[in-house]
Amino acid sequence: MKTEKFDFYNSTTIKSYNLDEKIRYQLKMLDGLDAFTRRHSENVASITCRLCEHLHLDKGFTIYCTTCAYIHDIGKLFIPPAILQKPSQLTDKEYEIMKTHTTIGYEMCMKDPKLRPYAAGTLYHHESLDGSGYPNGMVGKKIPYEAQIIRVADEFEAITAKRQYKTHVGIIETLKILIEHSTPRIKNETSGKIKLFSPETMVGKIDKKILKALFKVVIDDTEYEISVRSDYLTFLKSEIKRLKEALKYYHKIQATSNPEKQDYFRQCTKYILHANEDIDKLPIMLEELQKAYETRMFHINKLYHEVKEIKKLRV
Repeated sequence: MKTEKFDFYNSTTIKSYNLDEKIRYQLKMLDGLDAFTRRHSENVASITCRLCEHLHLDKGFTIYCTTCAYIHDIGKLFIPPAILQKPSQLTDKEYEIMKTHTTIGYEMCMKDPKLRPYAAGTLYHHESLDGSGYPNGMVGKKIPYEAQIIRVADEFEAITAKRQYKTHVGIIETLKILIEHSTPRIKNETSGKIKLFSPETMVGKIDKKILKALFKVVIDDTEYEISVRSDYLTFLKSEIKRLKEALKYYHKIQATSNPEKQDYFRQCTKYILHANEDIDKLPIMLEELQKAYETRMFHINKLYHEVKEIKKLRV
């Protein structure tokens, strides 16, 4: 169902000075989280909101789903810091403890009337359509749709973010991982033999439709970044043109020994330069601007290539 576009970060909705008391209360729950988990939760909420937009979900569900995403990791308040902030990979035992943040978060929400409506996001955001998730190993449509959306946003943000224990993974590599997660597993992981599935479980871990919406979000972001960088590139180009014009007079200063001509050309150069720019540093300034232009042009071309490669990917 196609509805009006809803921006959760619009100044009339999510800004703290404009929120109603109920939503302020829900978001304030993030204050107890460590900085990394809080930032992660905010990013997941932002991605979730935009996924809802591309899935053409109505405004009410978008607000609900995005708020669920904000507090999806609230159970991590009670995960020991030694585990939550461990710089290396978790042991199996530590991972089992980490997984309890879903049930802990659910219990927190159910005990609090203001958080109770958003309990599904905390409990089910690590469930997988193929039944391989936790805490309940739910399958397919039994998993609430809000949790399915948050699962995709959560996984994307977690892989692309710089974690304590791994380096940044590129966007395209991340999307390829998610494509794998959307693909049904047809072999037994231990024996390699073909494994039979019921029609209900002939799915991957995540919903393909939601993943396709994520592709649109990523492409939108990349094209916006290209636009912003291109605007700055236009500014750099005009600055280079200005300094090149000034450099002509600078060279004339160097080429003549006539004091009057030197003074004339110096005044012409100053007229072109800004008040805080040093004539004697003009060649260096121009060189630095040209390097900056080339660097940003390289980045823009890289982003164009990234969009092209993303569009080639098939879910």
